[in-house]
Amino acid sequence: QVQLVESGGGLVQAGGSLTLSCAASDSTVNGYELGWFRQAPGKEREFVAAISWRGTPSYYADSVKARFTVSRDYDTYTLILKMNTLKPEDTAVYYCAANPGPFYSTTSYHEQRSYPIWGQGTQVTVSS
Repeated sequence: QVQLVESGGGLVQAGGSLTLSCAASDSTVNGYELGWFRQAPGKEREFVAAISWRGTPSYYADSVKARFTVSRDYDTYTLILKMNTLKPEDTAVYYCAANPGPFYSTTSYHEQRSYPIWGQGTQVTVSS
């Protein structure tokens, strides 16, 4: 089974930027649907962004739309999340997730239960 490892988290001031990466263990991930989720302290894990195995389309939570950009690199088997104009409410552990095989509904991209493979998470802290 493909393994996922996130990196790039850290401490940043409000208004700053970070880029998260999710490295997969092998190229089979290139055919997988991929997503980013996050979990803030005391809250449930929530959808952030997702991208089709084709590279398009991509989907975003309303709270991050126009600030975050999801992409994937097929050469390095990496999922990327570029985060701009960060806010304190973006503070959370960020997880990447994968599903082997295509989704047939937009809803599936947004649901945690659609993704059987998860990384261990990376902490993002945004100070005010």
